[in-house]
Amino acid sequence: MDTFLLIIAFLFSCLGLIGSFLPILPGPITGWIGLWLLHLTKAVPMNTSFLIITFIIALVIFILDYFIPALGTKKFGGSKYGVYGTTIGLIIGLFSPIPFGILIGAFFGALIGELLYDSKDTNRAIKASFGAFLGFLASVTIKFSVAAVYFVLFFIKFWEYSGNFW
Repeated sequence: MDTFLLIIAFLFSCLGLIGSFLPILPGPITGWIGLWLLHLTKAVPMNTSFLIITFIIALVIFILDYFIPALGTKKFGGSKYGVYGTTIGLIIGLFSPIPFGILIGAFFGALIGELLYDSKDTNRAIKASFGAFLGFLASVTIKFSVAAVYFVLFFIKFWEYSGNFW
C-alpha cells in the first residue's frame, strides 16, 4: 500500500508543477496533496504542523491566483473582459502548436477581450492586455515557485525515509 501511495503522491507532485501553468489545475494545492499522500504512508511519520502550514500557503496562493491577473489588468486600466480574454487565451494557447503559446494566448486573449469591451480605444486595450499579461506572469511565477518547493520537499521527505519504503 505504501508503494501505491508513494506513486500517487509522486504523480500529484508532478501535476502540481504542471498545474502552475494550467488555469484548470490548482498547482500548489495539487502539489500539497502529493505531500499529504506521502505522509499517509507508514514509512513517513505524520507531521501535522508541517502539513497545516504548507496547506495554508497553498490555499493562500490558490486564492491570490484569482486576484493577481485581475489586479494587473485593473492597474493598467482594463476591464473584466480583459481578464476573461486572458483565461480563454491561456486555454487556446495551451493547445496551440507554437512555442510560448500560453504567453502569446494570454496577451492576445486580453487584447481581444478589451477590444470587445471598447473597440475604439486601442491604446487602452493594448495597455490593459499588457497588464493582464504581467499579472498572469506574476501569478504563474508565484504558483510555480510554491509547487517547485513542494516538489523538492517531497523528495527530501522521501529521501529521508527511503529506507522505510523498501
